[in-house]
Amino acid sequence: MAEFGSSTIDCGVVEAVQTQVFDVVVIGGGPSGMAAALAAHKAGARVAIVEREQHLGGILRQCIHPGFGLSHFKQELTGPEYAQRFIDQVHATDIALFLNSMVLGIDSGEPAEDTAVHAVTLMSPAGMLQLTGRAVVLAMGCRERTRSEIKIPGSRPAGVFTAGLAQRYINIENLKPGSRAVILGSGDIGLIMARRCTLEGISVEGVYELMPYANGLRRNVKNCLDDFDIPLHLSTTVTRVIGHDRVEAVEVSQVDERLAPIPGTERVVPCDTLLLSVGLIPENELSVAAGVELDPRTRGAVVDQSLQTGVPGIFACGNVLHVHDLADNVTTESEHAGAAAAAYALGGGAETNAVADTSCELTVSPAGIAGYALPGRITAVALTKLNFRVRRPVDTARVRILANGEEVFAGKVRAFKPSVMESFPLPAKVIQRALDLGASEIVLSVDPVEEA
Repeated sequence: MAEFGSSTIDCGVVEAVQTQVFDVVVIGGGPSGMAAALAAHKAGARVAIVEREQHLGGILRQCIHPGFGLSHFKQELTGPEYAQRFIDQVHATDIALFLNSMVLGIDSGEPAEDTAVHAVTLMSPAGMLQLTGRAVVLAMGCRERTRSEIKIPGSRPAGVFTAGLAQRYINIENLKPGSRAVILGSGDIGLIMARRCTLEGISVEGVYELMPYANGLRRNVKNCLDDFDIPLHLSTTVTRVIGHDRVEAVEVSQVDERLAPIPGTERVVPCDTLLLSVGLIPENELSVAAGVELDPRTRGAVVDQSLQTGVPGIFACGNVLHVHDLADNVTTESEHAGAAAAAYALGGGAETNAVADTSCELTVSPAGIAGYALPGRITAVALTKLNFRVRRPVDTARVRILANGEEVFAGKVRAFKPSVMESFPLPAKVIQRALDLGASEIVLSVDPVEEA
């Protein structure tokens, strides 16, 4: 018996947490988690998926617009249709599903046979459980930035929503968030919601974008704004929310080249709803607690070419790693992570196309107008897919790879846009060349080129 304050606790009545053993535990049941789980299962691993919602599918369940599957399935699908294809594949396997379950933490045990055993503790409808696996795949997706994170001044009335929340209200809950909306931010979800609101009879006063260019895909600007005559106001932002119980109007102002509001350009736009589409943040609270290092640029994990983090046996993929613009790209990346996790768990090493070389340890850094470079580490001399995104649009620029100040690779001159995640294959001979130069870092630089 143990006393605590005035209470008496019987330590003997505390039951041991039930434990189940797997090779790979995938956290997240969205498109990323399902693709990773299916790839790991195909490689022969015993796999479990933990999902906090009651259903698989993740955010795709509320994305009822078309545009999915063009590259992966070679046909255009809606978000639910795209998700359902993977849900059906998962149900056709013996992958264990833990739905309506919240992961509380990830603990790493002592290494066994050169691989660490990870314990994933979760709270499920059946109580607290612990799933152990030699590999864990992080596929938790991302969340939206809120009003408090961008610090919009003004009162705090009802009627301010993130665009994704408004999308859920309309598409899942069959609720109407308002009658007259202003949308701040031209990310893809903001553009899609401008069209969706219009189709539901909600008047959209305009889309206001802080930057001098749209942040969404060009096809969404055309299909969602141009085709519905919804105005897009660039270099303009919301500088005040007006209203007591409910939003009555917002004040918008033009901004200068430093993105600061220009005095005298303020105007009031009447509305009863403000939708925010101002960026996504990877959900990495579990990652940090597990000791995973994050990249301050992507706010996702630092990974190598097999998508393994700095913690052996923990892999990351999808939007929890870096924000994607296409679900098809998420699927491709997650399949790679799932196969690598299975190879690690089954004792084949984390590499699926090459054996990690202990003499190869290169960090990857962005330069020029490149906002980030992924993977952040290269540990094998093998063909490596590099992903990056530029900070601003440019019509003529070239990708260059530098090692010890020497150019070891140069791509073709072409246009780049921040709304599009770029990728290109880095040949093994380029990595070897960097090692021959004695480099410990390679630099991915995107440099504007002046037209002749």
